[in-house]
Amino acid sequence: METTKKSKVLVIGGTGYIGKFIVQESAKSGHQTFALVREASLSDPVKGKTVKSFKDLGVTILHGDLNDHESLVKAIKQVDVVISTVGRKQLLDQTKIISAIKESGNIKRFLPSEFGTDVDKTVAVEPAKSLVFGAKRQIRRIVEAEGIPYTYVVGNCAAGFYLPSLAQFQPRLTSPPRDKITILGDGNAKVVFNREEDIAAYMIKGLDDPRTLNKTLYVNPPKNTLSMNELVTLWEKKIGKSLEKTHMTEEQVLKNIQVYPVVPVYVILSINHTVFVKGHQTNFTIEPCLGVEASKLYPDVKYTSVDEYLSQFA
Repeated sequence: METTKKSKVLVIGGTGYIGKFIVQESAKSGHQTFALVREASLSDPVKGKTVKSFKDLGVTILHGDLNDHESLVKAIKQVDVVISTVGRKQLLDQTKIISAIKESGNIKRFLPSEFGTDVDKTVAVEPAKSLVFGAKRQIRRIVEAEGIPYTYVVGNCAAGFYLPSLAQFQPRLTSPPRDKITILGDGNAKVVFNREEDIAAYMIKGLDDPRTLNKTLYVNPPKNTLSMNELVTLWEKKIGKSLEKTHMTEEQVLKNIQVYPVVPVYVILSINHTVFVKGHQTNFTIEPCLGVEASKLYPDVKYTSVDEYLSQFA
């Protein structure tokens, strides 16, 4: 059911955390790939290296900015598909991408910046309610109202962000704890953890697939869907040792969100409340008319299981 002709792809925000994986996967999969890059990114030592790696893969670097409408339109007219991977602070700026897409009139598919929990299935507390889920939901509604063909990609929890610390953020760890661990809520909520490269692989697979058009693509591989309690048990088996477990009640989680002084962290804490306490990644059934599940749609993609991912730290 996949078409044979591969679309030309533009990634906006490609030097960011998830964006670089998507640019790389698009190029490696044979799509003619373009990355819109700000001039300032070229002088940044880290982003400069990322841009060079893109060039080595044959990616065409276009200079532009969300605030430069002319550069956006010029870039968009060269491609068939636009993927936005802009960060949290720029989510609402995607209205500028939408305006440029409407003016260009040639885009077959737009994938707005998503990649986390399904915002239409989530009831979150502040600040994530407004800053993340509300902003993404607003962009979805504008895309639909403008009649732009779309695919929303729900990648759930990025493995590289959550698994090296086993979802411990106070302080953030670079390897899973071997003595003590804090579990939010009762630890029974099912959560989905996916390697960033796998999220990108499923996304690129779906670009030209009519089955994902105007639908949500959920990346919910069965081996990567497990509760925090199951995740801890899996880790304990790998290291041959039991951890001392502390369960943080929902009341305490909500209190911590209110008093934490660092904005990015308390945004993460409010997201974690939604994911690990309320279980909003998995407490619904995917409606076939609205969404499809990636690992069922593309069984040929060899994804990395949570078990395999944790082995590198054992």
